[in-house]
Amino acid sequence: MIHIVNSRVLLALGAALLTGACAIGPLGVPPLDGAAGDDVTAPAFVFAADTFAFPNEIRARHPDVHDLYANYCFVLARGVRQFQQFARFDPALPKRDHAGYVALVRRIAARAPWEPALPSAERVPIPGYADLREFSRAEESAVKEGLGGRFWTMAHWTNWRVGFVVTRAHQENVAREIVEELRAGRLVQLLITNWPKPELNHTVVAFAAHDTGAGIDFSVSDPNDPSEPGVLTWRRATRRFWATHVYDTEPGDIRVFRMYFSRLL
Repeated sequence: MIHIVNSRVLLALGAALLTGACAIGPLGVPPLDGAAGDDVTAPAFVFAADTFAFPNEIRARHPDVHDLYANYCFVLARGVRQFQQFARFDPALPKRDHAGYVALVRRIAARAPWEPALPSAERVPIPGYADLREFSRAEESAVKEGLGGRFWTMAHWTNWRVGFVVTRAHQENVAREIVEELRAGRLVQLLITNWPKPELNHTVVAFAAHDTGAGIDFSVSDPNDPSEPGVLTWRRATRRFWATHVYDTEPGDIRVFRMYFSRLL
């Protein structure tokens, strides 16, 4: 009898999780009926200053290199959010040594990205640098060490969503949630995929939206390309996402999920 009850509980839990993954977010949010030219931007974020100076490297592009900083896209995308929410930079303060910076980055990376942003006085101070781009360029090895390993981000249980077939309503709701989060001043981390095509199982961070009339272009910080923002487009006609400008990815249909916005997802 205990085994039967436990099985029923597990089935109910599994069904609830699958339902939540396929229908995320409040139903009362207004539809995406914006006018062409409308823009929404996370106000405190500047791409050229608030992203890492180094990339997540792609193994397929460097098959003979054995010490690549590869498969860290989830770590870097999450890290952009963590620095935005929990760190402050003070170039007037004296610089630390390597170990000192590693310790500071570890304090930032230890905080869950779904937690609310801290007020300035409670943030981890990064002395000697004006912003994340400058800091990570000068102290690359300390930043990488402080951010930590990649294993648990690669093994995260929600990554199985790349195999989901999702509805148009689900994708429209994701687009709606991105806009609402940006309106609230928050960055939005996304899991993006065109599986089963073995090309794109990746994460990016949305920081701005531009309504074109035909759809919404989302500007994203891509861990694979610190040189310029990428673009994902939600198309009104199809109610699907399109990889408009994603590093090392052919333009085409993709599926998009929110990531690291709660303990479960």
